[in-house]
Amino acid sequence: MARVVKVFRILRNNWKKSTFAVGVLSYGGHWLYGKHCDNVLRREACLQAREFGRQQIMPQEQLKKATVILNPAACDGKANNLFEKNAAPILHLAGMEVKLVKTDYEGQAKKLMELMEQTDLLIVAGGDGTLQEVITGLLRRPDQETFSNTPIGFIPLGSHNSLSPSLHLLSDNKVKHITSATLSILKGETVPLDVLQIKGEKEQPVFALMGLRWGAFRDAAATISKYWYLGPLKTKAAHWLSTLREWPLAREATVSYLPPSLRPPDLPPQKPPRPNLLYRIFRRLKNYWNPPVEEPPKVEEPEKWEEQQLSTLELMIQTHNKNPVERRIHDSLMICAEPDNFTVGDFITVGSKKADDPSQFTSVSTKLEAGACQVKLPESGCGFYNIDNEEYEAMAVEVRLLPRKLHFFISGERRQQLLTQVQ
Repeated sequence: MARVVKVFRILRNNWKKSTFAVGVLSYGGHWLYGKHCDNVLRREACLQAREFGRQQIMPQEQLKKATVILNPAACDGKANNLFEKNAAPILHLAGMEVKLVKTDYEGQAKKLMELMEQTDLLIVAGGDGTLQEVITGLLRRPDQETFSNTPIGFIPLGSHNSLSPSLHLLSDNKVKHITSATLSILKGETVPLDVLQIKGEKEQPVFALMGLRWGAFRDAAATISKYWYLGPLKTKAAHWLSTLREWPLAREATVSYLPPSLRPPDLPPQKPPRPNLLYRIFRRLKNYWNPPVEEPPKVEEPEKWEEQQLSTLELMIQTHNKNPVERRIHDSLMICAEPDNFTVGDFITVGSKKADDPSQFTSVSTKLEAGACQVKLPESGCGFYNIDNEEYEAMAVEVRLLPRKLHFFISGERRQQLLTQVQ
């Protein structure tokens, strides 16, 4: 008992040191426990991947070839370590022939995609910038019609992973997020995604999976990182200071658009069986004696563009890829424009919400569905676009929808969650 009293007396007399020691020990214990949980998640994922590797293949079959485009600079230079620890072991245990290609500088992924050979799987390991470069390089290829049939996997390793919530289970744990995304590639379930083709007057087209963003909210969001020293107040501070530099922040634009087209029925997953020999002979004889009448070629009607003048705080042209499993009647893109009559308080409040989810729009915003659109801007002071979170100089562009152009691997659990949201 005397020893216990002596210990408490020492702790009381050195309470500052004791408090500091308790804090350090608590933090260290929490950190070690987190590392242990991450190792457990990696082990469980590797055990699942090993089951795929143990599946037997026919003697004439070959191992699947997967080409991985990795951006080591993503996530502040941590992407290479994250991939080697969490994704690479899963791919190798699954019995894939993995070819890893690392990018060295911005824009290299576009050039690599233009030169890449045919592969069974294409895996993009990085963030929004890496994915946007890979998609643009892929769809600029002369053989893009064939190459776009290659299924694509996305391993979210970047600071911004806008497409990840549409494909993978949401998780605050980065290790769980990466391992579940890699396992979804092994399971082989895919979903078609729309693509936006964005073309200027002279530039080559750029392709996007989420959308194009332009306006005052985008400009304010681009400055948030400058006010890191304000902690949780940095978002509101960035929007408030932008109103001090200039007010009002309304932007003028002319938007022309085409009406959306009806979505054709989905093709059956399997080809119908071939008719028997007698039926094929009878059909050929019938066509020989009574040849079908050729229909005259249809005359294409000129496109009827509708034009609208907009004064807006933000203009966004986006796909429906936020919920790719939702069944829609039309193939369309969404044109969304915020009104220009916000007060300063409204601008700060709405901007704080958009910083977390740029696709959110207020109930008073203008929303149009279109098959294609043209955006004409004033000659000066246009600012910049955000195309899938990548910055481009703003100019007059034409945006066309490429419906269900690419196929991405999706988690079966996430598909069920998205279907539940639709219902």
